[in-house]
Amino acid sequence: MANIKLFTRHKVSKGFFDDVDLVVFPGGDGEATTFRSILKPNLPDVQSFMQRGGKYLGICMGAYWADAYYFNLLKGTRCVQYIKRPGADIRSSYGTTAPVTWRGQEHRMYFYDGPTFLGGQFDAVATYANGDPMAIIQGSVGLVGCHLESQANWYTKKYMQPQWHERKHHHMLSQFVADYLLHSRQMHLF
Repeated sequence: MANIKLFTRHKVSKGFFDDVDLVVFPGGDGEATTFRSILKPNLPDVQSFMQRGGKYLGICMGAYWADAYYFNLLKGTRCVQYIKRPGADIRSSYGTTAPVTWRGQEHRMYFYDGPTFLGGQFDAVATYANGDPMAIIQGSVGLVGCHLESQANWYTKKYMQPQWHERKHHHMLSQFVADYLLHSRQMHLF
């Protein structure tokens, strides 16, 4: 069972992260530049949490925020737009599904301008169609470019409706967290 604490653009209180194991930044509407107005007040607190052994899960925009321009949590690895990579099968920013290989299995996952990861040392858990990493682990940081947390109402386009994963991706995300970040048998997020 997970205890969940939410924080927003307001400065967190002293000790807010003391009983936290994992900070999660999912994707969302907007641009990565909203970081400055939304999360910058808590930048030192998140960085201190990580330095004390905390764990970070970033999904889509949350993955971009692990980059050097934002929380600066990665060693030698950069988060870049997949749509701008050579051989990318998606070339513009819109909600769709992307073919992904996740732990050796083929899936179609919800995608909306997610990142891929270049340089440095990390373990790739999943790849995009062109072979670029889609989900990685680097120490206590787990990053995912596609939206495994996606809900049925995200699949509004007629061609996407049959690709709804019926919550299977939720379980995959929970297992990703359990295996690579919390090193436990199972974690129920959904």
